Amino acid sequence: MSTLLSVGNVVIDLLLELPALPAPGDDVTVTASGSSAGGSFNVLAAARRQGMRAVYAGAHGTGPFGDAARSALAAEDIDVLQAPVAGSDTGWDVAITDAAGERTFLTTVGAEARLDAEMLARARPAPGDVVHVSGYSFARQPSGDALAVWVPAVPEGVTVIVDPGPLGAAIPDAVRARADWWSCAAGESVGGRNRILRRGAAGCELDGERIPGFEVDAIDTNGAGDAHVGVFAASVALGFDPRTAAVRANAAAALAVTRRGPATAPTRDELERFLSEHPG
Repeated sequence: MSTLLSVGNVVIDLLLELPALPAPGDDVTVTASGSSAGGSFNVLAAARRQGMRAVYAGAHGTGPFGDAARSALAAEDIDVLQAPVAGSDTGWDVAITDAAGERTFLTTVGAEARLDAEMLARARPAPGDVVHVSGYSFARQPSGDALAVWVPAVPEGVTVIVDPGPLGAAIPDAVRARADWWSCAAGESVGGRNRILRRGAAGCELDGERIPGFEVDAIDTNGAGDAHVGVFAASVALGFDPRTAAVRANAAAALAVTRRGPATAPTRDELERFLSEHPG
């Protein structure tokens, strides 16, 4: 079985829902709140729910947020490769969702940024596996320097998919050149041999070809991009051609935004049912 191995960042999302983002000096009561594992956890969970083996090869900490991250990974049957980083807890963010379903993040940095060369030496992807790389890792140290060396050395035959995120400008040229797939939102930095430009409700572009999205009533866009990346990666690994994988990823993202929370990617059965009800 192919494995999705993520060298990204699993963090804890503190979730707040507001009617609208507050103005400076406002005192706002939230309409709903909660917490969940987030970041690269969402990508791993999306792939695992499609039946792909998933491994978190990134760093994680000791403390309550590290415990919560490992508990969430275990609940999704996602393997953890590294031992906890002593003396440092996993980072967290405040994820704010407004009434229109748009989200804003306020992020702290914790043990997930402590990924180093020694840890990465334990990550040995095999031919047919997929390596997931997050742009956030390159804006933090020592993870950025360690990944700048490790990613370009990933053997051919292993698919590397990079999600640059809003901090993708820090990704080195050698990593961009090694990326088999570059999955980014409109307006983010571009690289890679093949590209998927995510356009929200409009779907995506696959190497310039427009792949339409699916019309749904969105209530929370938090995690939709991660669902798209994880399901695309799993679909390619499971043998679907890239265009079909992109359609499946669009459908997964559409389902994800109809649910509250960050890790809302569908199972494979849910995805197949949705696609059968929404033929392209």
